[in-house]
Amino acid sequence: MGALNLAEWHKLPVSLKELCINTSLRCGQSFRWRKSDAGVWSMALHNRILCLHQDPEYLHYKSIPPSALQTPPTPPSSNPPSVAPETNDDTLDLLKHYFNLTPNLTELYQQWSAADANFAKKAPKFAGVRILKQDAWEALVGFICSSNNNIIRISQMIHKLCINYGPLLGHFEGEPYHDFPEPETLAQEGVEAKLRSLGFGYRAKYLATTARIVSEKPKGWLESLRNPESPLLGAKALPAGEWAPEGREGYREAHEALLELQGVGPKVADCVCLMGLGWGEAVPVDTHVWQIAQRDYKFGKGKHASLTKATYDAVGAKFRSLWGKEAGWAHSVLFTADLRAFGERLVAKVEKKEEDVEVKVEEGEEVETVVEKEVKVVERGIKREFEEGERKVLEVEGKVVRKTKRRRKV
Repeated sequence: MGALNLAEWHKLPVSLKELCINTSLRCGQSFRWRKSDAGVWSMALHNRILCLHQDPEYLHYKSIPPSALQTPPTPPSSNPPSVAPETNDDTLDLLKHYFNLTPNLTELYQQWSAADANFAKKAPKFAGVRILKQDAWEALVGFICSSNNNIIRISQMIHKLCINYGPLLGHFEGEPYHDFPEPETLAQEGVEAKLRSLGFGYRAKYLATTARIVSEKPKGWLESLRNPESPLLGAKALPAGEWAPEGREGYREAHEALLELQGVGPKVADCVCLMGLGWGEAVPVDTHVWQIAQRDYKFGKGKHASLTKATYDAVGAKFRSLWGKEAGWAHSVLFTADLRAFGERLVAKVEKKEEDVEVKVEEGEEVETVVEKEVKVVERGIKREFEEGERKVLEVEGKVVRKTKRRRKV
């Protein structure tokens, strides 16, 4: 942990098989988490700054409440405001809710593995991937920004959005933390032009228009699309209707309602349904998932030779037939595994191979040892979806083989 002092932090017992934040927070679900060199994840969440650190046994956490001094949603002063003491801290309940910790993930992995040999093969190396229970509006904005984009650029956009339009909650380690802006804030005149100047491109119009549409809807409209089995923090869970191969009726209605918004196609709608509205059967199919479907599930031929609307629906139906009500969760594990699997290119070249002979006398016998030395220089090109460029790393691998022969007595 280095210089990190966790003595005053709270801790929640949880194994890495049940929750791995290093994977769950980096696989393209949420775009506001920051990770420090000391391994601390932090984000402004539910009107506080939430800080996390994980070891094999515990999730360590602390909550910094908002400053008593509220400032306008503009780039903040470099001087950190004073922070009020914690009162009525509900951070533990928030953590359990946000990380969706009620289901036993080990058992879910076992169920999905029993139903699908491909999942059983790939998932064990990627334990602890959980679908987060996020704010629906934040998820909607984030996935509108995901169009033709990568995770690092989406995160940069969301950071700019919060700095310019979100309320400042306070500072942590000298850095300002802003909460997420409300739809009404982004619906104001001039937002589209400002976002274009910040590098949002065509997404600026989508965000401003969708913010206006949502702000003009009845209050709570977006949350009304939520899966009642996955309610907001503190609300009681209710039945979500009968299961169907194409998903429950509430999921299908939520999906269709989201398609009426600007910048929302089937994939974005399913991302919001899964990661913002709690519909576990939603299966977002982007080009990456389409590649998985072709390679591992026999799509890409006949009537499903290309990713049409019919094929998109067929991929979702296939995964729901394998994994049931949490098909989107299981699919996200494979998506995460595939990000890593295709993240590294190895090019190995044998630079040098030489042979040497060592001769010595042991107990009256002449012992001849042939020593083969092989040196490889490996160029490793590392590129993750959440990184902009590719890093080149040179690694030297050495191998020595010794072959011994006993010749004769001296």
